[in-house]
Amino acid sequence: MRSIFFEDYRIGDSRDTWGRTVTEADIVLHAGQTGDFYPHHMDEEWCKTQDFGRRIAHGTLIFSIGVGMTAGEINPEAFSYGYEKLRFIKPVHIGDTIRAQVAIGGKRDHAKRPDFGIVSESLAILNQRDEVVLACEHLLMVRKRGGAEA
Repeated sequence: MRSIFFEDYRIGDSRDTWGRTVTEADIVLHAGQTGDFYPHHMDEEWCKTQDFGRRIAHGTLIFSIGVGMTAGEINPEAFSYGYEKLRFIKPVHIGDTIRAQVAIGGKRDHAKRPDFGIVSESLAILNQRDEVVLACEHLLMVRKRGGAEA
C-alpha cells in the first residue's frame, strides 16, 4: 500500500493488465448472482438463430471482470467515485480472452470538497484480437497532498 495524491497523477499515464479468459462458469455464476438468465447468455440453441450466433457474456460481467483486473496496489488516498459513459461495444463469447487498458485522461478540483480532486481514467476492455469490447470513464476521488483526513 502506498499513498498517491491528486498531484501525483499525470495525464497520459497508462497501464495494461494481463489477459483473462471468460468461461462458461463465469457466465453461469454471474447469471445466478444477478438473476439475469436471458437466453442471450444461457441458451446456446436459441443463440444460433440470432445475430451473434452463440452465447454472449453479460455486459455487466465483462465490466466487473475488467474493473477487477485494473485493481492493483491499494491507494489509501483514493476511492472510486463512479463510472460514466459505459458502453458495451462488441460481444464477448465463452473462450474469449479480455484485458484492460487504463489511461489518465483528466483531472479537476472537486466542486464541494477542496481537499480532494477528481481523476478521470479512460478504461477500455479489449479482446484477444485487440478489439475494444467495452469502454467507460472511471472517476476517482483523490485526496490532495496536505488535505485533511476523510
